[in-house]
Order: sequence, then structure tokens, then C-alpha cells
Amino acid sequence: MKFGIVCVSDRCYKKECEDKSGPAIIECVKMLSDSNEYRLVPDEKLVISNALISLADNENCDVVFTTGGTGFAPRDITPEATKAVIEKEVPGISEAIRAKSLEITDRAMLSRAVSGIRGKTLIINLPGSPKAVKESIEVVLPVLEHAVETLSGNTQNCGGNYGK
Repeated sequence: MKFGIVCVSDRCYKKECEDKSGPAIIECVKMLSDSNEYRLVPDEKLVISNALISLADNENCDVVFTTGGTGFAPRDITPEATKAVIEKEVPGISEAIRAKSLEITDRAMLSRAVSGIRGKTLIINLPGSPKAVKESIEVVLPVLEHAVETLSGNTQNCGGNYGK
């Protein structure tokens, strides 16, 4: 599996602080792959969208995780940038992440994160904190391999069987 990681943060982009969430994602997925593409971008809709398009279309990433920009702040626009480039939404992923996060903090209900498909790439918005990133990835790891296989056209073992 090839992963794309996009850290969305004005402050990190301006080098006012260090991105800790992007490296947290890389750490979480290293058991699945060491093939990763990383981007650090400001909270600008077009820049975020272009990074997602590049990772999906040019770098052929199987999964792209974004971190940051999913809250209520005026410049939090990662969900809008994601919706602008995906072809299909996958609400179950974001709903599952929020449900698990609600067990930890009531602030999880303030997340506007989305997930979706662009071509053969699954794009998942994650929160901005390294702790929340790790907790969120734990939710999706069990289904990533199946999702990527299905997106690649390998439906041999799918058949609507959601059991393990």
C-alpha cells in the first residue's frame, strides 16, 4: 500500500511550529508500508485540493490521510477541499472515527471531517492532534486492506460479505 499524508496547517507551513501529526500518521502505517508521500500545506482550499489530486492522480497513492483543518476555525477548510476533489463520499469511515472519538472526548462531535474516493484512492480527513490521529487510524486500520483491494478492482472476495 502506498500512503499520502497531507498536513494542513498555516503555522506549520510558516515554520512557526513543527508538524507532529504527519509523522504520527507515518508511524501508524509503517507496518503496512514504507512507501509514503508527504505534503505540508497552508489552510488554502485550492492548495489542499491540488495536493490531494497530485497524491491520488500522479503519485498513485492508495490511501491519503489529511491531518488538520477539520474544526470550526474560520480557516478550517479541509473538508471543503476534500469534497471538491472526491467522486464518492464514504461517510461510514468518518462516522466510525467520530463514534470512537466520542468515547474519549465530547469535542469529537465538532469534527467536520469527511472521507471519500477519488479514482482508486481513498481520502480520509483526520484531526490535527497527534493523539487523535493515532486513535482515528486505529479505527480504520482493520478495513484499509479490503478498501484498497476493492478500489483496485479486486472484488473476488467481496460479494457483499461484511463478515470476517
